[in-house]
Amino acid sequence: MLQEQINPVRNKKPEISVISNGIKKDLKEAMLIKDMVKMTVLRGLLAEFVNELIVQKKKPQDEVSDEIALAVIKKAVKQRKDSIKQFEKGDRQDLVEVEKAELEILKKYLPEMMNADTIKKIALAKKDELGIKDPSKMGILIGAVMKEIKIAGSDADGAEVKKIVENLF
Repeated sequence: MLQEQINPVRNKKPEISVISNGIKKDLKEAMLIKDMVKMTVLRGLLAEFVNELIVQKKKPQDEVSDEIALAVIKKAVKQRKDSIKQFEKGDRQDLVEVEKAELEILKKYLPEMMNADTIKKIALAKKDELGIKDPSKMGILIGAVMKEIKIAGSDADGAEVKKIVENLF
């Protein structure tokens, strides 16, 4: 009790990350059933969480926030998608299958993405609101649409938003 009065900040509980804890729990389950692909992907994610903490000048043992976890997972998903495209170009179907399996595991931890129809409605509304008629201002529109999607409490793939906005011109 006396310690709390002296330094109340010291005794605050760290923010609990639902995503990070879920990944740790799923890793334990994957280890029990000896799912090597899932184990590899989840261990890689946990290592990336630590790397991201270090980049942000935090201690490796600090709790990973859901915001950091989502950013790392999105980065990993993008890497897998890029790898799949490259392996398909190189006619390496064996590696494409591995990357697709890893991608499916990663997608489980992402929030549900906004569908294309909803993105198009937001993009049209923002285009009218901002009065953008010139394709050279497409970047401004994409940024405004992404911001609106975040405000709506949802998420969308930036490449998908870009493709939809490009089709408006």
